Amino acid sequence: MFFKCLNKDSLYIGAPAKVNLFLEILNRREDGYHNIYSLFQAVSLFDRLKFTRTDNPDITLSIENNPELPGNENNLVVKACNLIKKEYGIDNGLEIHLQKNIPTGAGLGGGSSDAAAAIFACNYLFELNLNYPEMAQLGFKLGSDVPFFFSKGQALITGRGENIEEVTLPTDYWLVLITPNLTISTAESYGALKIGLTKPQLPFKLSCYETVEEFVEYLKLSSNNFEEAHLLSYPVLGKIKEELLKSKALLVRMSGSGSTMFGIYREAAEWINNKFTDQGDWQINIVRPITLPLIKTN
Repeated sequence: MFFKCLNKDSLYIGAPAKVNLFLEILNRREDGYHNIYSLFQAVSLFDRLKFTRTDNPDITLSIENNPELPGNENNLVVKACNLIKKEYGIDNGLEIHLQKNIPTGAGLGGGSSDAAAAIFACNYLFELNLNYPEMAQLGFKLGSDVPFFFSKGQALITGRGENIEEVTLPTDYWLVLITPNLTISTAESYGALKIGLTKPQLPFKLSCYETVEEFVEYLKLSSNNFEEAHLLSYPVLGKIKEELLKSKALLVRMSGSGSTMFGIYREAAEWINNKFTDQGDWQINIVRPITLPLIKTN
């Protein structure tokens, strides 16, 4: 994430989205969760948050661009702040403003990224001196994707999401993200999988790639295990995939448990935005893969 200190009591944070360049569901665990094997990549689409420390103990959250999002304890931002306050006995509160730009329920990790931003803000404003692994551990209590946002933005993710192996991969390509007016429940997506309590087997290993073309050829050997079923259940996703393939994307895939489909392109692809303007309720974002700064915290 990226942040700017306004003063000792206030800061801005840019919380990035992520895409799953591949997502394999390996097995169901005894605790009811699933072990995954996934390649997460941060991208240049950001929610923007402002945090201000107050003497009032309350956490207040206002939201811009998405009035349907809850601004109470059901929001991961508020949950993260309350978790920090309880863990460290903090009496101060926060006023938070969230400009919501990342589509929700879309497989882009926006809620998890916002939660990570809230933990980072609490660490800074309440002078907790936590390091990144400690913040990631707190984030894991809120959601499986949250720890990733304390990495440098490129990582192989295993376990439930807690095991993060940072990697260095090409970033000189573009992604077109297309999100229809469709929210897909992550819990229901996992519930529909017919995967038993078996020993996980990793299908392949990540290697070093010098060019985008080599990297994309590798990605074609992988998949998103949710995609096949969702293409059958939600015809609009198949239409989006077809349009992206017709526009000569090097690879088209669903991110997370959906509903965003993305295409990878070698060259700048701003023209594609015009191609889809007649679809109306498709949200289109043209982004680049990014790496995130690891800021010294203590």
